[in-house]
Amino acid sequence: MRNIITLTLAIVAIGCSWAAPKTSNQLRFDPTKSESRTMTMPDGSTVNYIAYERLYYVTNIEDSMFQYLNVYVPENATSKSPILLRTYVGGYMASRAGQPQAGDASGRALKEGLVVVIPGTRGRNSNIHIPKNDKKSGLKKGQVIYTGRAPNAILDLKAAIRYIRYFDRELPGDAEKIITDGTSAGGAMSALLGTTGNNSAYEPLLDAMGAAPVRDNIFAAVCYCPIIDLEHADMAYEWLYNCTDSRQQGDFEILAISDQLKAQYPTYLESMNLHAADGTLLTSENYLNYIKSEIIRSAQLAKNAGAEIPDSIGFKFSDDSGFGAPPINGGVNSPAGKAPLGRQRPASMQRGSKTVGDYIVNLDMTRYLNYVVSTQPLKTAPAFDTQGVAGQKASGENELFGDSSGSSVNFTEFGANTAGTELTDVVRHNVALMNPMNYIDDGASTVAEHWYIRHGARDRDTAFTVPINLALKLQNNGKNVNFLLAWNRPHSGDYALDELFEWIKKITSD
Repeated sequence: MRNIITLTLAIVAIGCSWAAPKTSNQLRFDPTKSESRTMTMPDGSTVNYIAYERLYYVTNIEDSMFQYLNVYVPENATSKSPILLRTYVGGYMASRAGQPQAGDASGRALKEGLVVVIPGTRGRNSNIHIPKNDKKSGLKKGQVIYTGRAPNAILDLKAAIRYIRYFDRELPGDAEKIITDGTSAGGAMSALLGTTGNNSAYEPLLDAMGAAPVRDNIFAAVCYCPIIDLEHADMAYEWLYNCTDSRQQGDFEILAISDQLKAQYPTYLESMNLHAADGTLLTSENYLNYIKSEIIRSAQLAKNAGAEIPDSIGFKFSDDSGFGAPPINGGVNSPAGKAPLGRQRPASMQRGSKTVGDYIVNLDMTRYLNYVVSTQPLKTAPAFDTQGVAGQKASGENELFGDSSGSSVNFTEFGANTAGTELTDVVRHNVALMNPMNYIDDGASTVAEHWYIRHGARDRDTAFTVPINLALKLQNNGKNVNFLLAWNRPHSGDYALDELFEWIKKITSD
């Protein structure tokens, strides 16, 4: 850890040639530097708001293109208004501080009276060029330093949270009601912000950056298709998708890798000691049935709303509509599964355009998973830690855990052993800092009380088990979790905004 901090400070002191860094002596917020603006929403209505932009959230600024945030305040906001922090991190790459968008949660939040914060963050592709030799650090003129390798993105976001809280009296909005929102790697960032509040593991790095000396816990986290638990994601992926035609009829070497990873997952799954809502312990024997219940629940909700759910992808329907059909909230070992996470809705008694029974009573999971694969091909095996495994090139995640020189590294035991590389303690430490699953019950974090987690029911970018595990572990630890495998959704975010903001209104008015 000490070596990482020393290198970071050395880079900060030198700066860069293409994006001149800006180092200030103290954090600042000037309320007079603002601009009045108007946004036109998709429904034609307009929202008037005040913009405060380019607010640097650390004093030791390594990259002035990314390490600042923008704040947008609707005209009806008060000191009690909730704050939505929308991160646009994707693929663990750098993300500039943008402006609110009418079509996503940032614009909708302004319309609903929330203060909106959009931070920039460094990412695995952000870099600076050293302008001159520096004997003290050993850095040389023209050297390229990659500034956003793990865990720097989450450090930037934590620093942004601290800035908001540090200036809570000057900025409209309630810093005790910060709600984060992100998709994919941004969903992972939102989950990390929600699980690692005030955790001392990040403190030395935040101190070195010059983050505000205040708390960084949040009120609620919105996580769309979060790409998390990277050290176990390859196992989870093969445990779920090994049965599909794509794996079984594919390359022999890839299938062998898939078989090995699949065999490793049950030990990890059962080590988490996860329980369904009815108290049933989830094991490798009943967990697939649990996933099935979540997919059935998703499809049933869509069917109730009028969607056509085809039996060709594995669903089995009741013969009749009405009171004689089984509901979808049975026990975890029943065909339809357990009482689901999140809010339940009553089954529809109206047939409408449905051509089969009103109730979904079962699902052939292999058939359904083949349907998912037909909509978008599977990732290779491994899905994430690919570098040097069966001759494969580095993935974005391999880059994420590389060092400031621009290297890419293996970050799992399986990947390193198979590729013949070394998994260093530094990499292990950084992998741990990037996994929200490590902090939910560690006793050292202030974990957000409220969670809205969505993953598409045909999103194959990570296994269904990954977001389900997150939701279950949070629920098992007493958190308020609203979870759904959103029907027929691919890898995407900020959808069903009416539902999201109904949830936000409920949790912020309690």
